[in-house]
Amino acid sequence: MLDNAARRGEIALIAHLRSGDGPATERFVREHAGWMLALAQRYVRDASHAEDCVQEAFLQAFRSIGAFEGRSALKSWLHRIVVNTALMKLRSRRLALEQPAEDILAHVDRQRCCMPACWAEVATPHEILERKEARDLVIAKLMELPDSYRIVLLLRDIEGMSTEATARALAMTEGAVKVRLHRARAAFKMLVAPVVKRYV
Repeated sequence: MLDNAARRGEIALIAHLRSGDGPATERFVREHAGWMLALAQRYVRDASHAEDCVQEAFLQAFRSIGAFEGRSALKSWLHRIVVNTALMKLRSRRLALEQPAEDILAHVDRQRCCMPACWAEVATPHEILERKEARDLVIAKLMELPDSYRIVLLLRDIEGMSTEATARALAMTEGAVKVRLHRARAAFKMLVAPVVKRYV
């Protein structure tokens, strides 16, 4: 939630963007491009694809800024645009198709997707990411997951999308989302275990 001063500043910024103010637009791009690129890259991996996503997201934002109603913070609105743009990129390039994950999931399957008891206190990747000092290491491990597992994990556990919304976004059945999410969580926890042991 924005405080009153921040809210007034955002309203003024939106007015500048709507009027086509060049310096305000340039500052806006500089302020947001970095985190938008990092977010896009979590979905599409490839740096050039992520840059394309950010460019398209800015274009969409500038085209639709007039319709922005302020029901959420401007950054939250941009966040959703970047995620949607990345998903469109994945669909168009078929980067999120089923991919083998034998190296990770073979061990998970042997464990029947069950994690050791010491993991009982770690519910989701989101909770792990809240530990700031471990964030970069955890993200690196997240990026090791195959696209088809990483994307569903990002949408459900990081973005907080419902199973139904995730299924729509990925053109999958809800049952398939649940199965993939279960396996993705198990694989992710297996990958990140050495990192988390330092902090729990």
